[in-house]
Amino acid sequence: MTAMDMTLGAKDANCYVCGDENPVGLHVVFEPDQDNGSRATYTVQPGHVGWPGVLHGGLLFALMDESLGWALLYKGLRGVTAKTETRFRTPVAVGEHLEITGSIVECVKNLARARAQVCKVNGTREKVAELTATMFLLEGS
Repeated sequence: MTAMDMTLGAKDANCYVCGDENPVGLHVVFEPDQDNGSRATYTVQPGHVGWPGVLHGGLLFALMDESLGWALLYKGLRGVTAKTETRFRTPVAVGEHLEITGSIVECVKNLARARAQVCKVNGTREKVAELTATMFLLEGS
């Protein structure tokens, strides 16, 4: 199967990040955010660490990547990540409450430019990571 043959549904119950039937998944629920985005919250669990007490960077990346998939979906589009650039600003401790947002910046032909960020849900709303991406839009989008 090639990317051109893929059809993506609204949600896969076994998705590692958002699937509600995945027994080892994160079960994160994304909602629409303004006209071009998505938003979710997540609390860092002890089983999601890389270094002791610190959220694994790959999980932080996965949360941002997922936010972009949902941002596309809420815009009526389907696509997959083609290229990213990620900046991790600070380590995130177990128990930290996070807000993940993703948005579509622009669509040109079969590509979308997008960005995501993760902030601590506290008084400072400290940004812990950010991502810029190019998304490949699938036919029928």
